[in-house]
Amino acid sequence: MGTPDRTRLTVDRIRCDGFGMCAELLPELIELDEWGYPILRPGPVPDHLEGLARRAVDVCPVLALRLVADARVAIGPRADRPAVAGAARGG
Repeated sequence: MGTPDRTRLTVDRIRCDGFGMCAELLPELIELDEWGYPILRPGPVPDHLEGLARRAVDVCPVLALRLVADARVAIGPRADRPAVAGAARGG
């Protein structure tokens, strides 16, 4: 049974280093461009691929791939990590 708000994949193109592991794990939704950076298929992640999508998010070495319910809320282990807004000051 799916959730009312379908999940989708997003990638932080600034953070991504083009390792390509996400596309190896989830070729149904991610392909690589000529430089090895991910191109995500638009739309929600199908229910039967959600487990693989979570795995692809988990193996991203630079935390560039995210699984989101909407533009504001991340889902999964990456949501627990605090966002870094800038360099810490003082000490």
